[in-house]
Amino acid sequence: MKDAEEFRYLILAVQREGNRMLAAALRPLGLTPSQGEVVSVLDDRGALTLSGLGELLVCESGANPSRLVDRLVTAGLVERTTSASDRRHVTLTLTETGRQLAERVRTVQDGLNDALEEMLAGQPVAPTLSTLRTVAGHFPAGETVRRRKEVSRSSA
Repeated sequence: MKDAEEFRYLILAVQREGNRMLAAALRPLGLTPSQGEVVSVLDDRGALTLSGLGELLVCESGANPSRLVDRLVTAGLVERTTSASDRRHVTLTLTETGRQLAERVRTVQDGLNDALEEMLAGQPVAPTLSTLRTVAGHFPAGETVRRRKEVSRSSA
């Protein structure tokens, strides 16, 4: 197996296992990982347009997250507000129930991140992150992660 092929499969393996862990942890909350990401982003950023939300989602990178948002609106977690001056401008925010659930989502994400940090203990993470950023930078999802990190840093 060539290094590039092993690299690809190792990323896929880690992503799949991480997603399984996240899905299992979010299941009691009634959320999928993609729905949890929407709740988390809206909690972190506050009100966003649908396109603004889409620019920050890794789970739906390059796609319109309207169906994903529709399910969260139906569940009473997200509210759509239409501008009085321009009906085309719709803002998305978490409802009170959504904000309460966001705290639980954050706890789940923190637990997963803590588990990953334990797995990474003693490993040289910076060179790995640099390599992953370089490769991901060739794809739209990599740009999404970069944008999300920038916004996160500026709001912290």
